Amino acid sequence: MSAGPVEHRTGARRSAAPAAPDGLLSNPRADRVRALARLATPAGRARAGAFLAEGPQAVREAVGAAAPHRVRTVVATAAALRRHPELGPGARSAGAELLECTEEVLAVLSGTRTPQGVLAVCDAVRPDLDGVLAPGPPALVAVLARVQDPGNAGTVVRVADAAGAGAVLLTRGSVDVHNPKVVRSTAGSLFHLDVVQPVELAEAAQRLRAAGVAVLATDGVPGRGSADLDDLLDAAHTGEGPLAGPTAWLFGNEASGLDPAEREVADLAVRVPLHGRAESLNLATAAAVCLYASARAHRAQRRRGAAPRGLVGAGGRVGHTGAVEHRTPTPGASAGGTGGAGAGAS
Repeated sequence: MSAGPVEHRTGARRSAAPAAPDGLLSNPRADRVRALARLATPAGRARAGAFLAEGPQAVREAVGAAAPHRVRTVVATAAALRRHPELGPGARSAGAELLECTEEVLAVLSGTRTPQGVLAVCDAVRPDLDGVLAPGPPALVAVLARVQDPGNAGTVVRVADAAGAGAVLLTRGSVDVHNPKVVRSTAGSLFHLDVVQPVELAEAAQRLRAAGVAVLATDGVPGRGSADLDDLLDAAHTGEGPLAGPTAWLFGNEASGLDPAEREVADLAVRVPLHGRAESLNLATAAAVCLYASARAHRAQRRRGAAPRGLVGAGGRVGHTGAVEHRTPTPGASAGGTGGAGAGAS
């Protein structure tokens, strides 16, 4: 589980000695190639319990990932193995099969117009919420409600990793995190933190709250029971407000944002201030702003000698002071409005 800002790592290790492949895939119509290609489909992934990670960065992170992640097979062209000589030994050290393939085979397996020459077959690990919360709640969590664009979902996973989040949760109706486009968009971050799917939003929010994590919805409108993110961040730097403690950010569908029932599960609706003339921010941008706001607040807490602390008290109330406006959920009531940064389209 991720526990703080992620340091940049240079994956390429040019001094690695090439590894001899276990075999060659040369026929695009071979049964083995067809089986690998089916991993691009939901049914194929479900049947095999595996998914494809494409590109040298994703493969590097996959073969270096800790348990329970496991790479079964690495498939690469001869040119890719020459460009990235560390990938063969990496596959070997991970106990994975290493197969060389032709450009024609790679074209069948790749989901891009310009393949990067290498992909990995990985176990489809499905962590659950129990595993995320059992060691103690993460200080930062991203929750995606019905997010359906693969690029958006993958980018949020990558941003959450970069901001030091410990988990990303996806509700039913969201894109499959093992969709090849999602995996590519994570740029290897899928292997760095727990990604739980699917979750029931109301149950997940309740359990996060019970563990001391404030649930904040990025769907606020001025004057309708919402708080300004800048005000929350100002309060957090003095050790006050929900950002000073563990936080879970709830992001809604790209086109429609959060529906009233989804907004109601949050402790507080938060709006990202728009200082210019833009109407809104798209999902991935809003997620980056909010997750990094929490990361900065937690850094300020550590500098003050305090770990991020849970501010959810009895009855599920979120502690706060000053300009932070508490929103008390009322069953069946709407939080009002879908404007602001949280509801932007992709």
